[in-house]
Amino acid sequence: MIEIKDLQKVIGESTTIDIPSLVVPSGEIVALVGLAGSGSEVLLALLTGQTPPTMGRVRIGGLDPFQEKDRFGHLVGVLFAEDGLYKGLSPLANLEFSCRLYNLPKARASQMLAQVGLADQAQAKLEKLPSGLSRRLAFGRALIHDPETLLLVEPFDRCDETTISLLSEVMRRRAEAGNALLVLASDSTHLESLCDAIYDLNQGRIVARSQPKEEDQGRIPFKIPIRLDDKVILFNPSDILYADAGEGRAYIVTAEGRLPTQFTLSELEGRLARSGFFRAHRSYLVNLQHVKEVIPYTRNSFTLRIDDPTNTEIPLSKSSASELKELLGY
Repeated sequence: MIEIKDLQKVIGESTTIDIPSLVVPSGEIVALVGLAGSGSEVLLALLTGQTPPTMGRVRIGGLDPFQEKDRFGHLVGVLFAEDGLYKGLSPLANLEFSCRLYNLPKARASQMLAQVGLADQAQAKLEKLPSGLSRRLAFGRALIHDPETLLLVEPFDRCDETTISLLSEVMRRRAEAGNALLVLASDSTHLESLCDAIYDLNQGRIVARSQPKEEDQGRIPFKIPIRLDDKVILFNPSDILYADAGEGRAYIVTAEGRLPTQFTLSELEGRLARSGFFRAHRSYLVNLQHVKEVIPYTRNSFTLRIDDPTNTEIPLSKSSASELKELLGY
C-alpha cells in the first residue's frame, strides 16, 4: 500500500506539494497525471526518499522512504522517466548487474528478459535497441527484485504499440498478484483501461479524480461499428476472429467474412485491448479466444491457427511469439 497523509513540501516561500490524502491499496493501479510544472517531480522525490516532507507523511508498504532508505530499496521498484541503462552492457548483462546488487541468482536476469519480451535480445548491443525495447529493459530492471510496490514514471514513453500492450499486461499481472502500482504521467493516454483511479495533479494539488473501470461498468455493452452502405452493423468483439490491415485501414474477419472498418489497425487494437486481442504481427490482431494452436515451423518462424472452418493460419512474429509465451505461460 502507498499512503500519503497531510503531505506538504515547501521550497523557498512556495508550497510545491499539498496533498491532504492519497491511498493506493495493494492490488490496484493508480495514476497521477500532470503536465510539466504540476509538481510531479517534487512528489517523486518525496516518494523515493530523496527529500523529506515539510509536513505530513509518506508511507510505502509501511516504510518511511526518507528514514528507511535501505529497506525501501528492496521493497519498491522504481521506473524513472529516463531509462538509465548501462550502454556498454548487453540487456542480459544489465540485468545480471542488478541481480548482483540485490544478491539474486543470475538466472533471474534471463527470466526477467523473457517476462518483458526480450529473450531474443539478450546479447544485443544496447545502442542499437529501438527505444521501446530499451524501455522494456528498464521496466524489467525495476521488477528484477520482485518488489511489492511499483512507482512508474511515464512507463509508456518512447514505446511502440506492442511494448505498450506488453507492459500494460505485466502491470495488470502485478496488480492481480497484490502489488500496489502508482503511475506518474504527463497525460492519461493508455491509462484509462488500466487504472482503478486517475488523479489530476496541478501545482502540487489534486484537482480531480476519475475511476475509469467503474465508469466502464456503467456503459452499454461494447461493440465495434462497421459502416456498410446506408447502415451501421455492430459486432461483438467475441465474434471477431482476427483483424488485418490493408489499404490504410483495418478489416475484421468473422465467421461471415471479411469486412472493412473505418479504423486503422492501431485504432482498432486500442478499442479491443481489453477484449483478449493480441498483436501477433504488425499487420494482424488476433482474438486469443479463437486461437487453437501455436505452430513453430522453425526457430524464428511461428504461426497461429484459428478455430474457423478453414483452419486459418496467422503469422506470428518472433518477438510476439516470446510475448505470447510469457503471457499464456506455456
